[in-house]
Amino acid sequence: MTNQARAPHVPTPEEFLEVQNSQEFQHLRRTFRSFAFPVTVAFMAWYVFYIVTATFAVDFVSRPVYGAINLGMVLGLAQFATAGLVTWAYVHFADNKLDPETAAIRDQMEYPAAQTAVDKT
Repeated sequence: MTNQARAPHVPTPEEFLEVQNSQEFQHLRRTFRSFAFPVTVAFMAWYVFYIVTATFAVDFVSRPVYGAINLGMVLGLAQFATAGLVTWAYVHFADNKLDPETAAIRDQMEYPAAQTAVDKT
């Protein structure tokens, strides 16, 4: 019988704490943080650079790039492009790294008997 055919086990608070302290969960947290923290810091630094530049370097950002489009507009639009790039990178990262590990932990919690049977083989 597959996991989807059986009703999942509802974990107790103690089981949640046990999983939270497990090596698998700690690895998942480290993996997430190794992506999220540097990307967040980099994006925030880029955003602050844009705001500070637009506020204090008016002559710089008002340089024409093409017709009525100036450097400030290009940098502002680059904020949107960067946000899209960060979103794409996170989805790719989550699909390949986080989701498989999360599914394994969830299966351990929802179907502990199946996990015990696998461990015995």
